[in-house]
Amino acid sequence: MSQDSTSQLSIKIFKGSIEKYHLIDKVDQAFENPYPTDSLEHLLYRKNWIDTVQWHYEDLIRDPKIDPVEGMKLKRLIDASNQDRTDTVEYIDSYFLNKFKDVEIRNDAKVNSESPAWALDRLSILELKIYHMEEEAIRQDASELHREKCNAKLQVLLTQRKDLCSSIDELLQSISCGSKYMKVYKQMKMYNDEDTNPVLYENKP
Repeated sequence: MSQDSTSQLSIKIFKGSIEKYHLIDKVDQAFENPYPTDSLEHLLYRKNWIDTVQWHYEDLIRDPKIDPVEGMKLKRLIDASNQDRTDTVEYIDSYFLNKFKDVEIRNDAKVNSESPAWALDRLSILELKIYHMEEEAIRQDASELHREKCNAKLQVLLTQRKDLCSSIDELLQSISCGSKYMKVYKQMKMYNDEDTNPVLYENKP
């Protein structure tokens, strides 16, 4: 891993994923991860690619003229993407759990309300917001007022990125020195599970 802080490393990887996606800008384009499979970078790149594709799924499904059948197909893709996103977040947390497994936890250590991976999930989404808001802030076929409004929103997003990065790095530093510890709860989503969603288990053959 590079010597960048985790948040700065993540931003570089997220930007690379977003820029790569937009070279073709198609939700069904082939995916190729440039990082080693056993690395944090691999997981972060995969995480942002999922988010980027889903961002554009969400754009497509809001087309007021969408064919209902195609809309339902798209809804299924969004559902699968959400599950993939959750699974990948949990893989990232597993990476950090393993990384910090030998840290001696202090007696006064506190648990954080959000795990490192879910904080990085928010950073991934934020990077997408920044990319697309910047597009709007310079869009030449839009009005000057539109560009000004989007630029003002962009500045807020950039400030949010700075604050979130500080929080992520502080959290990881606290975990590494034992003043905070990780306690990860699996999401246990019920609506995709044939044993817990009544619509699914009541229609089992």
